[in-house]
Amino acid sequence: MRFSLRPLDPDADAELLHGWVTHPKAVFWMMQDADVARVREVYRQIAAHPHHDAFIGLADGVPAFLVERYDPAHVELNGLYEHEEGDVGMHFLCAPTDRPIHGFTRAVIGWIVEWLFSDPAVRRVVVEPDVRNEAVQALNAAVGFEVVGVVAKPEKQALLSVCTRESFRQGVTA
Repeated sequence: MRFSLRPLDPDADAELLHGWVTHPKAVFWMMQDADVARVREVYRQIAAHPHHDAFIGLADGVPAFLVERYDPAHVELNGLYEHEEGDVGMHFLCAPTDRPIHGFTRAVIGWIVEWLFSDPAVRRVVVEPDVRNEAVQALNAAVGFEVVGVVAKPEKQALLSVCTRESFRQGVTA
């Protein structure tokens, strides 16, 4: 399977994203009750933000996942953790499907982390999933993320984890 990214277009992609972020499997995305207009507005805000951007991930040319990249010194974790030069934050969500492919989500997260590390300025990838989201924590660990600790965010208790280039290399070869 071949993965690629394209910039998210908040207006053109709002309806597609609405189906993804309101699906029961996306409960930790915290947009279960959002309508299409709200999804459009959230992604317009991200598109306008100087330290946050979003992409539609394609699998063999078909929209299949969402990626958000952010600077944790300015977005999500500002003041909540010990930021280091070269940190980049990441969120991802695979589209719901009635024909799941074994290993797909693991392949997606691995590809995303590799893409983030393709920027030589990136030294660590930082994530902050909900402490209850054990599925994504297992995926994070599989690609080399190491738990730093719990961070209290306004909307959730988050399990702050970081992945260095070295831990990623070790994770993908394990």
